[in-house]
Amino acid sequence: MHARFFLSLFSLAICTLLTQSASAGDWIRFRGNDGTAASSDKLASIEWGEGDDNIAWKAELPGSGSSSPIVSGDRIYITCYSGYGVSPEQPGSESKLARHLVCINRADGKVLWKSSIQNEASEDRYQGFLMEHGFATSTPTTDGENIYCFFGKSGVVAFDRDGEKLWQKSVGSGSGSRRWGSAPSPLLYKDTLIINASDESQTIYALNKSNGETVWKAEAGGLENSFNTPILVKTGDTTELVVAVPFEIWALDADTGKLTWYTEAPLDNNVSPSVIEQDGVIYAIGGRSGGSIAVKAGGKGDVTKSHVLWTQSHSSYVPSPVFHDGHLFWVSDRGIAHCVDAKTGNLVYQERVTGITGSGGRAFYASIVKAGDNLLALNRSGATIVITPGSEYKQARVNQIVGDDSMFNATPALSDGQIVIRSDRFLYCIGKRTE
Repeated sequence: MHARFFLSLFSLAICTLLTQSASAGDWIRFRGNDGTAASSDKLASIEWGEGDDNIAWKAELPGSGSSSPIVSGDRIYITCYSGYGVSPEQPGSESKLARHLVCINRADGKVLWKSSIQNEASEDRYQGFLMEHGFATSTPTTDGENIYCFFGKSGVVAFDRDGEKLWQKSVGSGSGSRRWGSAPSPLLYKDTLIINASDESQTIYALNKSNGETVWKAEAGGLENSFNTPILVKTGDTTELVVAVPFEIWALDADTGKLTWYTEAPLDNNVSPSVIEQDGVIYAIGGRSGGSIAVKAGGKGDVTKSHVLWTQSHSSYVPSPVFHDGHLFWVSDRGIAHCVDAKTGNLVYQERVTGITGSGGRAFYASIVKAGDNLLALNRSGATIVITPGSEYKQARVNQIVGDDSMFNATPALSDGQIVIRSDRFLYCIGKRTE
């Protein structure tokens, strides 16, 4: 759907000028503090495996999930689900579906508390592509005090540091035509929490983070099948909220929800990878057949002819890219490592990763992350590919977690040289123990 099909855009309140902050070592939302999936910290080690001293600890989780862990100070937060959709062999009952927010001591992996929310609306059935990721796919976020979770048709829920529920807000109980469930993650902007409720109501919400009341909302049919998490881009006096949708990219004013600019894009059918930004340029990949695009931020109206720098056919179905030294890197769902010149969009290399199991089909769901001078790509069987970035593909190492046959769908978190990885069964801390 074209951006002109926005049905309603309105503002109900004015946000304060306060912005969220993160201290050193924090990783407070999906793909890091700013959505770049990058940390300047050098890894404590690029070698690990089951029983290795470089696995500081592992913690058993109370349920499955594709959401990423986040790190805030001495705590790690992770969401899970149980009761329904745990496995095809034992799908369970929707009436027993529950989501959990788990707080874990970062130093030793001990569970400090768990808060649970029972399902409050009819969810999409556990079938088809929903079986690929389940019912806890959205990564939580935190402002250092409270934790904010998006639980699909059961709504957005805020918890305090002790796990007490502060508020709960419905953002719709509908479903997209494909009934694939929820995927986008929340992000904080000033005093608002932004939610891409594309599946539930084809609406982007900005909620007051203190009480869950709607500050503004932007409804658009074109949001259907937009499964990615928006990013925030500062352009002059305006902060743009940029999101990829099928066949277009949109930028909204993050303070009002009003459409600022849009462009046509080669992102077909459905878009899971999140866009990234570097030096005022937006990069997006995605779609079933799909492609890639670079567009300058800061335009007005239709910028297809004025701001698009390049379009190409290189793409990824689920994993998002990362920027490093003038290049875009990603490993696609089928295990193909890509390096693209960010200035031209030209392909530098395209190589299949080696040394992993489960290399057929959608072998990767997690997005690549950058830790210092290393790129890390986690596959769904628990193998992390360590890639040395450069103009030629160099696979430095494969680290396989053994003894865990569950799915590894979540993008890792990086913190103080450690890597936090989750599967459907366990949370792992890679690196030396902290005191």
